[in-house]
Amino acid sequence: MLVLTRKLGESIAIDDHIKIVVVQIKGKQVRLGIEAPKETKIHREEVYLAIQDQNKAASTTSSDDTKKVAKLLKRG
Repeated sequence: MLVLTRKLGESIAIDDHIKIVVVQIKGKQVRLGIEAPKETKIHREEVYLAIQDQNKAASTTSSDDTKKVAKLLKRG
């Protein structure tokens, strides 16, 4: 892990396309601004982990469930 010290208004560049700026420091909290291409997905870690958990749960559907959905789609 790379650890850097930045002051208010200073930034960090990642590759040529991502810039992280220290926007505000208030007590123990730091607000960061992130400039990145629109196609770059940016999430807080807890949100990212929840998305990963949901993806894993969705990928473990049983074949019986898949058959039931297929039957319902054929009726429509």
